[in-house]
Amino acid sequence: MERPHPAGAGANLSREHLAELKQARQLLEHPGYVARITDVIGMPLEAAVKALPASWSGKIASVTNASLSKCLKVANATLRPSGTSSFPKLHSAAVALSGAAGGAFGIAGLAVELPVSTTVMLRSIADIGRAHGEDLASPEAQLACLMVFSLGGKTADDDAAESGYYAARIALAQAMSEATVYLAKHSVASEAAPALVRLIAQIAARFNVHVSQKAAAMMVPIIGAAGGALVNTLFINHFQDMARGHFTVRRLERLYGPEAVSAAYLQLRD
Repeated sequence: MERPHPAGAGANLSREHLAELKQARQLLEHPGYVARITDVIGMPLEAAVKALPASWSGKIASVTNASLSKCLKVANATLRPSGTSSFPKLHSAAVALSGAAGGAFGIAGLAVELPVSTTVMLRSIADIGRAHGEDLASPEAQLACLMVFSLGGKTADDDAAESGYYAARIALAQAMSEATVYLAKHSVASEAAPALVRLIAQIAARFNVHVSQKAAAMMVPIIGAAGGALVNTLFINHFQDMARGHFTVRRLERLYGPEAVSAAYLQLRD
C-alpha cells in the first residue's frame, strides 16, 4: 500500500514513485502521435494540415468546441465514481468504428463523427482517471478529465516556454478553478455558464490542434474507411497516453503534495 510522505518542497519521492513520474513525464512531454500519423498517410503531417481548405479552419474550431461542450456529462454518466480498472482497448475499438464511418465520407464526416469519438475518448480518459484513484463524483476530477484534451499540443500563440505539461496546467488554472466552483454549486451544469464557456474555449484551442491534424490525415485520398479507423485509433491512443501521464502525476501529488511532485518533475526535465 502506498503511504504518503510529508508534503512540501523537502519531501522526496520513493524510487518506485520517481520511476512512475519519469514514465509519466515521457508520455506527457514526448508524444509520438504526429510521427505515427505521418507514417500512416505517407507525407509530413504539417504539409497535410497546410493543405486543408481555408474555409475548414473555422468549421473545425466550431465542431471542436461543440464536441467538448456536449460530451462531459454523457461520458461520465455510465461510470461509477470510483474503481480500479480501465478498459482502453474497448474504447479504442469504439473510436475505430466511428473513424471508419467518418473516413468513408472524408473530411465532410468530421462534424458527425467528432462529437461521437470525443465522447468515447473522454469516457476512456475518465476510466483511466478512476483507475488512478480519481473520484469522478468530484467536479474537480471531472474537469481534470476534460483537461487531458489540452495536453500534447500547442496553440499558435505558444512559445517553447509554454509547451510543457505544467505550463499547460498553469495556463488553465484560473479557468479550472472557476469552473470547479461553478460545478460544485450546481447539480445540473449549463453549457452556457460563463465559467464553463471560458474553460472549454481554452481547452478547445489546444484540442483543435489535434483535430486539425486528424482532419488533414482523413482528407488524404487513400485513407478512406480503413484509414479513418486507424487514424482514430492513433488519436485515442494519444489521449490515453496523456491521461496515464496526467493521472499518474495527480496521484503522486495526492501522496506527496503538488510542490514536491512538480519540483521532482522539473528536476527530471533538467
